[in-house]
Amino acid sequence: MRVYFYTLGCKLNFSESSTLAREFTQGGHTRTEVIEEADVCIINSCSVTEHADKKCRNIVRRIHKLNPNAIIAVTGCYAQLKPHEIAAIEGVDIVLSNNDKGDMYRRVVEFGAKGSHQEVTSCTTEELTRFFAAFSSTERTRAFLKVQDGCDYCCSYCTIHNARGASRNMPIAELVKEAKAIAAEGHKEIVITGVNTGDFGRTTGERFANLLKALDGVDGIERYRISSIEPNLLTDEIIAICASSPKFQPHFHIPIQSGCDRILKEMRRRYNTEMFEARIKAVREAMPDSFIGIDVIVGFPGESDEEFQTTYDFLERLAPSFLHIFPFSARANTPAAAMKNKVQDSVKTARAARLEELSSRLHRDFYQKYVGTEANVLWESSPKAGWMMGFTENYIKVKMPYDSTLINTTERVKLSSVNDMCEMIGEKIK
Repeated sequence: MRVYFYTLGCKLNFSESSTLAREFTQGGHTRTEVIEEADVCIINSCSVTEHADKKCRNIVRRIHKLNPNAIIAVTGCYAQLKPHEIAAIEGVDIVLSNNDKGDMYRRVVEFGAKGSHQEVTSCTTEELTRFFAAFSSTERTRAFLKVQDGCDYCCSYCTIHNARGASRNMPIAELVKEAKAIAAEGHKEIVITGVNTGDFGRTTGERFANLLKALDGVDGIERYRISSIEPNLLTDEIIAICASSPKFQPHFHIPIQSGCDRILKEMRRRYNTEMFEARIKAVREAMPDSFIGIDVIVGFPGESDEEFQTTYDFLERLAPSFLHIFPFSARANTPAAAMKNKVQDSVKTARAARLEELSSRLHRDFYQKYVGTEANVLWESSPKAGWMMGFTENYIKVKMPYDSTLINTTERVKLSSVNDMCEMIGEKIK
């Protein structure tokens, strides 16, 4: 069979899709990037916003239109939350809950052999107990290693607890084996990922700090990055481990969601702005060159113009390296969906645009600080219009003329200028 994959959402989904793809390849099947050529089309869905749900529905319809004979299988968070809504879309043959995601290969092969009727599996949040071990291997340089799944936080706007279940994880010893397998494939960098990554250890009684120490000892891996970590879980110990190891890069992605304490309380976040600012200060004191990305939601119910301005001013003062901005999207079965004083879409759009402008300015300011300096760049494989791309330790995107001999190697380069796309132009050191 020829199998096509389409993945929506987070890096965790991409690591899971990559693992599913490996199972098909190991079973003698072929992966294709062309929908019309596929015998099977697998969609790993997201449901973090209504837009993500809509995008999933649209891709299912597009696949069925382009290839009406293909088996269409859908899994992921949207499939977990609304399996029968997806099953009702014309062309869908298999819908698997997140609990059954790891059975995708077997279910598809059996469906193809039997030509059976539509198969739909569902389960409650409480039944989401399985851990699907996964890591990505499609990009030669970097791999995403899933270390944790689920979330116990139940923020008022979020469906992730319902879609992914309780926080759970693999044992450290097993994750070290996964990291060694990644190294054996030739990857130089691992991004440590999960739903609530820093909450690692709930099911094994282990600690995230000990996981980092264990991964640090894996030969062949030159770089680690933590995909995202909640501010209340970014402890001084975690920061110290990252600062003391040459493998852990000065790069942190820390969600704040709002810079207004009242809104944070309504969101049921587990920190306030004072704590958040202290965590940013601690990172910068330990690793002054750190790239810091921050998630923020605009237009949460009841957010006034003054409260948005408070968030804007707070973020401008913190001066992170980049902002990931999300207009609030009401999700079914969450407390925020029932809250009054909804913010108009036009207001959310305007607020998001203001933060996008701020983010662009802060991002460029961060890059400009390093013009004229030297840095180590790990080069990636895909050529783009005669250029190759790579990243410094602190996540500055660098481009130089393509040289295939540099792929998946680390090179010391001079950072010469920032272009209009906010990309750093690198030069060879003579």
